Amino acid sequence: MTTNLSVNINKVATLRNARGENVPDVERVAVDCEAFGADGITVHPRPDERHIRREDVFNLRPLVKTEFNIEGYPSPEFMDLVLKIKPEQVTLVPDAPGDLTSSAGWDVAANLEFLTGIIDSLREAGIRSSVFVDTDPENIRMAAKAGADRVELYTKPYADLYDKDPEAAVKPYVEASRAARKAGLGVNAGHDLSLHNLRYFKEQVPFLNEVSIGHALISDALYLGLPETIRQYKAALKG
Repeated sequence: MTTNLSVNINKVATLRNARGENVPDVERVAVDCEAFGADGITVHPRPDERHIRREDVFNLRPLVKTEFNIEGYPSPEFMDLVLKIKPEQVTLVPDAPGDLTSSAGWDVAANLEFLTGIIDSLREAGIRSSVFVDTDPENIRMAAKAGADRVELYTKPYADLYDKDPEAAVKPYVEASRAARKAGLGVNAGHDLSLHNLRYFKEQVPFLNEVSIGHALISDALYLGLPETIRQYKAALKG
Protein backbone atom coordinates (compact mmCIF):
# COMPACT_ATOMS: atom_id res chain seq x y z
CA MET A 1 0.00 0.00 0.00
CA THR A 2 1.04 3.61 -0.48
CA THR A 3 2.51 5.28 2.59
CA ASN A 4 2.28 9.06 2.74
CA LEU A 5 5.08 11.35 3.89
CA SER A 6 4.06 14.22 6.16
CA VAL A 7 6.90 16.70 6.73
CA ASN A 8 7.09 18.17 10.21
CA ILE A 9 8.32 21.76 9.83
CA ASN A 10 8.83 22.57 13.52
CA LYS A 11 12.62 22.69 13.11
CA VAL A 12 12.26 25.28 10.35
CA ALA A 13 10.36 27.45 12.80
CA THR A 14 13.04 26.87 15.46
CA LEU A 15 15.68 28.21 13.09
CA ARG A 16 13.53 31.20 12.19
CA ASN A 17 12.84 32.03 15.81
CA ALA A 18 16.56 32.05 16.64
CA ARG A 19 16.90 35.39 14.84
CA GLY A 20 13.47 36.84 15.54
CA GLU A 21 12.80 37.63 11.89
CA ASN A 22 11.23 35.60 9.07
CA VAL A 23 14.17 33.66 7.66
CA PRO A 24 13.59 30.88 6.84
CA ASP A 25 9.99 31.56 5.89
CA VAL A 26 7.90 28.77 7.44
CA GLU A 27 4.97 29.34 5.12
CA ARG A 28 7.19 29.22 2.01
CA VAL A 29 8.85 26.02 3.23
CA ALA A 30 5.47 24.33 3.72
CA VAL A 31 4.34 25.26 0.22
CA ASP A 32 7.67 24.13 -1.25
CA CYS A 33 7.59 20.80 0.61
CA GLU A 34 4.28 20.05 -1.07
CA ALA A 35 5.66 21.14 -4.43
CA PHE A 36 8.63 18.81 -3.94
CA GLY A 37 6.36 15.83 -3.29
CA ALA A 38 5.36 15.80 0.38
CA ASP A 39 1.92 14.34 1.00
CA GLY A 40 1.24 16.47 4.06
CA ILE A 41 2.54 19.06 6.50
CA THR A 42 2.77 18.46 10.24
CA VAL A 43 3.13 21.08 12.97
CA HIS A 44 3.27 20.71 16.73
CA PRO A 45 2.46 24.05 18.38
CA ARG A 46 3.55 24.07 22.01
CA PRO A 47 2.34 26.47 24.70
CA ASP A 48 5.68 28.31 24.85
CA GLU A 49 5.71 28.78 21.04
CA ARG A 50 9.39 27.85 20.92
CA HIS A 51 9.01 26.76 17.31
CA ILE A 52 5.60 26.80 15.58
CA ARG A 53 3.48 29.69 16.82
CA ARG A 54 -0.27 29.88 17.04
CA GLU A 55 -0.18 32.56 14.35
CA ASP A 56 1.75 30.19 12.06
CA VAL A 57 -1.00 27.61 12.30
CA PHE A 58 -3.64 30.09 11.16
CA ASN A 59 -1.39 31.34 8.34
CA LEU A 60 -0.62 27.81 7.12
CA ARG A 61 -4.22 26.59 7.00
CA PRO A 62 -5.13 28.17 3.63
CA LEU A 63 -1.71 27.38 2.14
CA VAL A 64 -1.55 23.63 2.82
CA LYS A 65 -3.25 21.85 -0.06
CA THR A 66 -2.40 18.24 0.85
CA GLU A 67 -3.01 17.06 4.43
CA PHE A 68 -2.57 19.37 7.40
CA ASN A 69 -1.74 17.42 10.56
CA ILE A 70 -1.58 19.23 13.90
CA GLU A 71 0.02 17.42 16.83
CA GLY A 72 -0.30 18.35 20.47
CA TYR A 73 -1.56 17.69 23.94
CA PRO A 74 -5.34 18.28 23.93
CA SER A 75 -5.46 21.13 26.41
CA PRO A 76 -8.40 23.55 26.19
CA GLU A 77 -6.16 26.01 24.33
CA PHE A 78 -5.04 23.36 21.85
CA MET A 79 -8.59 22.17 21.23
CA ASP A 80 -9.76 25.74 20.69
CA LEU A 81 -7.04 26.11 18.06
CA VAL A 82 -7.69 22.92 16.11
CA LEU A 83 -11.47 23.31 16.17
CA LYS A 84 -11.02 26.75 14.61
CA ILE A 85 -8.44 25.57 12.07
CA LYS A 86 -10.11 22.25 11.19
CA PRO A 87 -7.06 20.41 9.83
CA GLU A 88 -7.48 17.08 8.10
CA GLN A 89 -5.91 15.28 11.06
CA VAL A 90 -5.12 15.93 14.72
CA THR A 91 -2.55 13.73 16.42
CA LEU A 92 -3.04 13.57 20.17
CA VAL A 93 0.18 13.30 22.19
CA PRO A 94 0.60 13.07 25.99
CA ASP A 95 3.40 15.66 26.25
CA ALA A 96 3.67 17.86 29.30
CA PRO A 97 3.95 21.58 28.37
CA GLY A 98 7.69 21.75 29.03
CA ASP A 99 8.73 18.52 27.32
CA LEU A 100 11.53 18.91 24.78
CA THR A 101 9.97 16.35 22.45
CA SER A 102 7.48 13.48 22.52
CA SER A 103 8.98 10.66 24.57
CA ALA A 104 6.14 8.18 25.13
CA GLY A 105 2.71 7.22 23.93
CA TRP A 106 -0.58 7.44 25.81
CA ASP A 107 -1.64 5.04 28.49
CA VAL A 108 -5.01 4.92 26.80
CA ALA A 109 -6.81 2.85 29.43
CA ALA A 110 -5.86 5.31 32.17
CA ASN A 111 -7.05 8.23 30.03
CA LEU A 112 -9.96 6.56 28.26
CA GLU A 113 -12.73 8.90 29.36
CA PHE A 114 -10.63 11.99 28.64
CA LEU A 115 -9.53 10.82 25.19
CA THR A 116 -13.02 9.64 24.26
CA GLY A 117 -14.41 13.11 24.90
CA ILE A 118 -11.61 14.76 22.89
CA ILE A 119 -12.04 12.36 19.98
CA ASP A 120 -15.81 12.89 19.99
CA SER A 121 -15.22 16.64 19.64
CA LEU A 122 -12.84 16.13 16.74
CA ARG A 123 -15.23 13.78 14.98
CA GLU A 124 -18.09 16.26 15.32
CA ALA A 125 -15.85 18.84 13.62
CA GLY A 126 -15.02 16.45 10.78
CA ILE A 127 -11.40 16.01 11.85
CA ARG A 128 -9.62 12.65 11.70
CA SER A 129 -8.04 11.67 15.02
CA SER A 130 -4.78 9.83 15.60
CA VAL A 131 -3.59 8.75 19.05
CA PHE A 132 0.15 8.53 19.75
CA VAL A 133 0.85 5.12 21.29
CA ASP A 134 3.51 2.51 21.91
CA THR A 135 3.30 -0.99 20.40
CA ASP A 136 1.26 -2.67 23.14
CA PRO A 137 -1.69 -4.32 21.33
CA GLU A 138 -4.03 -3.79 24.28
CA ASN A 139 -3.24 -0.08 24.29
CA ILE A 140 -4.04 0.00 20.59
CA ARG A 141 -7.36 -1.78 21.14
CA MET A 142 -8.20 0.80 23.81
CA ALA A 143 -7.51 3.58 21.29
CA ALA A 144 -10.12 1.99 19.06
CA LYS A 145 -12.50 1.84 22.03
CA ALA A 146 -11.94 5.58 22.56
CA GLY A 147 -13.15 6.11 18.99
CA ALA A 148 -9.86 7.03 17.32
CA ASP A 149 -9.51 6.80 13.55
CA ARG A 150 -5.80 5.99 13.64
CA VAL A 151 -2.88 5.39 15.95
CA GLU A 152 0.58 6.83 15.49
CA LEU A 153 3.23 4.36 16.59
CA TYR A 154 6.10 5.87 18.60
CA THR A 155 9.17 4.70 16.70
CA LYS A 156 12.13 5.83 18.82
CA PRO A 157 12.58 2.32 20.31
CA TYR A 158 12.78 0.99 16.74
CA ALA A 159 15.37 3.59 15.76
CA ASP A 160 17.44 2.94 18.88
CA LEU A 161 17.65 -0.82 18.28
CA TYR A 162 17.80 -0.80 14.47
CA ASP A 163 21.59 -0.87 14.03
CA LYS A 164 22.05 -3.68 16.53
CA ASP A 165 19.18 -5.95 15.49
CA PRO A 166 16.77 -4.68 12.83
CA GLU A 167 14.53 -7.76 12.97
CA ALA A 168 14.04 -7.45 16.72
CA ALA A 169 13.60 -3.71 16.38
CA VAL A 170 10.77 -3.92 13.88
CA LYS A 171 8.93 -7.00 15.19
CA PRO A 172 6.76 -5.16 17.79
CA TYR A 173 5.70 -2.67 15.09
CA VAL A 174 4.64 -5.41 12.72
CA GLU A 175 2.48 -6.90 15.48
CA ALA A 176 1.16 -3.48 16.50
CA SER A 177 0.18 -2.61 12.96
CA ARG A 178 -1.69 -5.89 12.58
CA ALA A 179 -3.46 -5.28 15.89
CA ALA A 180 -4.47 -1.81 14.73
CA ARG A 181 -5.79 -3.15 11.46
CA LYS A 182 -7.80 -5.81 13.29
CA ALA A 183 -9.26 -3.10 15.54
CA GLY A 184 -10.31 -1.05 12.53
CA LEU A 185 -7.64 1.63 12.91
CA GLY A 186 -5.35 3.27 10.39
CA VAL A 187 -1.63 3.27 11.17
CA ASN A 188 0.76 6.22 11.25
CA ALA A 189 4.30 6.23 12.62
CA GLY A 190 6.85 8.77 13.72
CA HIS A 191 9.84 9.76 15.85
CA ASP A 192 13.49 9.24 14.86
CA LEU A 193 12.62 7.73 11.50
CA SER A 194 15.31 8.67 8.98
CA LEU A 195 16.82 7.77 5.63
CA HIS A 196 18.95 5.30 7.55
CA ASN A 197 16.07 3.21 8.90
CA LEU A 198 12.92 4.16 7.00
CA ARG A 199 13.08 1.81 4.03
CA TYR A 200 13.35 -1.30 6.19
CA PHE A 201 10.52 -0.10 8.44
CA LYS A 202 8.27 0.43 5.43
CA GLU A 203 9.18 -2.95 3.92
CA GLN A 204 8.39 -4.83 7.13
CA VAL A 205 5.41 -3.02 8.66
CA PRO A 206 2.08 -3.74 6.93
CA PHE A 207 -0.89 -1.35 6.65
CA LEU A 208 1.27 1.78 7.12
CA ASN A 209 -0.76 4.82 6.08
CA GLU A 210 1.60 7.65 6.94
CA VAL A 211 4.91 8.63 8.49
CA SER A 212 5.56 12.03 10.01
CA ILE A 213 9.21 13.07 9.90
CA GLY A 214 10.79 16.37 10.89
CA HIS A 215 14.16 16.50 12.65
CA ALA A 216 16.00 13.98 10.47
CA LEU A 217 14.47 15.24 7.23
CA ILE A 218 15.31 18.90 7.89
CA SER A 219 18.82 17.88 8.99
CA ASP A 220 19.32 15.89 5.78
CA ALA A 221 18.15 18.89 3.77
CA LEU A 222 21.14 20.90 5.04
CA TYR A 223 23.34 18.60 2.97
CA LEU A 224 21.09 17.35 0.19
CA GLY A 225 18.73 20.27 -0.32
CA LEU A 226 15.02 20.08 0.36
CA PRO A 227 13.85 18.80 -3.06
CA GLU A 228 16.36 15.94 -3.11
CA THR A 229 15.73 15.08 0.53
CA ILE A 230 11.99 14.73 0.01
CA ARG A 231 12.63 12.71 -3.14
CA GLN A 232 14.83 10.29 -1.20
CA TYR A 233 12.33 9.90 1.64
CA LYS A 234 9.54 9.24 -0.83
CA ALA A 235 11.74 6.67 -2.59
CA ALA A 236 12.39 4.93 0.74
CA LEU A 237 8.63 4.66 1.29
CA LYS A 238 8.18 2.86 -2.00
CA GLY A 239 10.01 -0.06 -0.45
